[in-house]
Amino acid sequence: MFHELEKYLEKAGISRNEYSELLIRLLDYGVLCRDESQTEQVLYDRFLRIEGLVADYLDLIGVRIQHDSRFNFVRLFPPGAEVPGLPDVHDHPFNNGFRVKLNQTEVALVLILRSLYDRALREGQLDEQGCVLVSIENITISLRNLLKRTLPEKLTERRQLFGRLRQLRLIQLNQEINEDSADLWIRIRPMIISYVSDDVLSALLGNGEALTETYDDDPESLVKDDERITEDEAETSAVILNSVPTDHSIFEKE
Repeated sequence: MFHELEKYLEKAGISRNEYSELLIRLLDYGVLCRDESQTEQVLYDRFLRIEGLVADYLDLIGVRIQHDSRFNFVRLFPPGAEVPGLPDVHDHPFNNGFRVKLNQTEVALVLILRSLYDRALREGQLDEQGCVLVSIENITISLRNLLKRTLPEKLTERRQLFGRLRQLRLIQLNQEINEDSADLWIRIRPMIISYVSDDVLSALLGNGEALTETYDDDPESLVKDDERITEDEAETSAVILNSVPTDHSIFEKE
């Protein structure tokens, strides 16, 4: 077995240590984005050369791969997870394996980023990497109007929140969040689509889509509208958020 592996690696011009480094990185991070850093660029290009060998190894432990060659990212799914575009498996693990757990604040932000990405997608505002540029102000307004929530007030908690989503490669943030970050812009990666299903997104937008139509024209009016939100609307938004599991793999159900 190892002899055959060495033969294929040699043919690809990759050492066994480099192969191990790639596997460890994938299993550790669960995701690889070529445009994230120089390190991930090197590892992604290495993955392209030995994609079959990586898939064979991960298949042995029940891990499945989502490879988006258009936007140059790779994402791993633990055993039992539902993967967009791949057939379901019927053998689910007894426990959660190495699935990532998201808290309620992270879930809320992921939902909002998905809604903003969907809107930009419909309007053809994606860049060449399939990313969408949004401001912290737009995110704040969306959180308030769609989920009746706000970003954490404490700077450390806000940094942890966006740092967590950056770690999951859902966003790209090139500067540190500080007290004067009201005009800060972030890039939402296309991977956000696989985190939130269309059904969940429809439920979210069905409650507040009318409020999002005037983002660019009159953002202040959205705040005023939000002040007139009825108790029924607030209760509906709370149900949407609380009904979403904190296990991110559930977002992917179609």
